[in-house]
Amino acid sequence: MSDRAKTLEGAPAPSADEAVPDAPASASDLALIARLRARDSKAFSDLLDRYHGPLLRLALVFVPSRAVAEEVVQETWVGVLDGLDRFEGRSTLKTWIFRILTNRAKTRGVRENRTVPFSAFSDQDGEHEAAVEAARFKPNGMWGVPPRRWEDDTPEKLLMTAQAVQHLEHAIAALPPNQRAVVTLRDIEGLDSHEVCNVLEITETNQRVLLHRARSKLRAMLEEYVERK
Repeated sequence: MSDRAKTLEGAPAPSADEAVPDAPASASDLALIARLRARDSKAFSDLLDRYHGPLLRLALVFVPSRAVAEEVVQETWVGVLDGLDRFEGRSTLKTWIFRILTNRAKTRGVRENRTVPFSAFSDQDGEHEAAVEAARFKPNGMWGVPPRRWEDDTPEKLLMTAQAVQHLEHAIAALPPNQRAVVTLRDIEGLDSHEVCNVLEITETNQRVLLHRARSKLRAMLEEYVERK
């Protein structure tokens, strides 16, 4: 087993035919790395502004408190600075930084007795989990309780209210860790599917299934919120 796979608590890494190839670093990534290697304080300040919040949100998937998550993010930045000279540009800078965070958060989660085994990210235990509750269908397979029409309460309008935003944040926090990590990276931080696969070291199929299940659960929770209004 490779050293990389061993860091994931014994869970197997995707096989060669399943793994999603890393996108190489862009020209702007390499230019920024050059500035960071030259100890350009403005470059590092810009990097902090861009990624500190997203890293903190992802760390919270793995550790039990915001205080611990802040420590993990600080450790990540130390790891980034220490690893600058070893960055070879085989992945984007963003993927590289998020991967450092994920590995450090996993290690800290074990220490804090909140471990999320990476085998969970393959979604093996939830392999037969339905994306939509079976109770919403009739025996003939047709909708019994179809998805609600949003009408004037569109998601965009709902999310303009502080109460709805708070409700959505609680709903995301209640997701299983594997689904929470994927939906956080895709829908909050804006990573594409390839980047998410490489950060979490999962296959494209796993990523797609986890994202669909997470989005379905969040929509159902927002439907309940609308009905209670």
